[in-house]
Amino acid sequence: MTDPLFTEAARLISGADALIISAGAGMGVDSGLPDFRGNTGFWRAYPALAEARIAFEEIASPDAFSRTPTLAWGFYGHRLNLYRRTRPHPGFAMLRQISAALPGGSFVFTSNVDGQFQRAGFEEDRICEVHGSIHHLQCMNGCGEAIVPADDFSPDVDDSACLLRSPLPRCPTCGGLMRPNVLMFGDWGWLGRRTTGQRQRLETWLHTTARPVVIEIGAGSHVPTVRWFSETLGVPLIRINPTEPDIPGRGVSLACGGLEALSGIHAALLAQGSSFP
Repeated sequence: MTDPLFTEAARLISGADALIISAGAGMGVDSGLPDFRGNTGFWRAYPALAEARIAFEEIASPDAFSRTPTLAWGFYGHRLNLYRRTRPHPGFAMLRQISAALPGGSFVFTSNVDGQFQRAGFEEDRICEVHGSIHHLQCMNGCGEAIVPADDFSPDVDDSACLLRSPLPRCPTCGGLMRPNVLMFGDWGWLGRRTTGQRQRLETWLHTTARPVVIEIGAGSHVPTVRWFSETLGVPLIRINPTEPDIPGRGVSLACGGLEALSGIHAALLAQGSSFP
């Protein structure tokens, strides 16, 4: 990576009045979170599922909760525990500093369900989790359209077998099985009301900005939700992706990991005279 690219990214940010932070799974890699890109990486993280030849798309589905709920909750329970104990990498703090220096601040648009932006101190009402959140639950029966926090659920998981040992979470209204409020593969039962509200706040915020810039971190093309969002806003795009960095229009392409790129941009902003609160 050459310094001029970081300098150009910093120049785009300096000329903006607000920052749109769009993030995919690659944002969490520097925090030690697994990247499920392809079965190789997924099975490395979950050897029990590798032995059973269960692909990510199979376990990350409502059908898995209907057929084998202890296995499905073994997978999602392990992830919930992992995300709860994971500390966001320093790049999150750099993004907060950069955002605080801009008049309009920032808004996060992410396909990640891990809650790491909230954990890093970003404001809840400035985050849109387009695929939902593992930190919230819903009834498999769609009972009352209720979406509830998962705070009281502490899954005890046999990691070697990827099986839930503790009792399955039950709906307080009907007693049915609770599942994560996460948009899965082949998912027609996901309750998206919480995400819809977040998206409405994002659209309202966008109308208050005049010169926003998008900084996109670790969003791949396999599930292109975040990339599509970044590209259709019609504003300069800083794309950070070690394997798929190309951009279709104005902006900067950074072929490196999230923390490396954010550190370089942060340093370039300081070199250009930016000061952070």
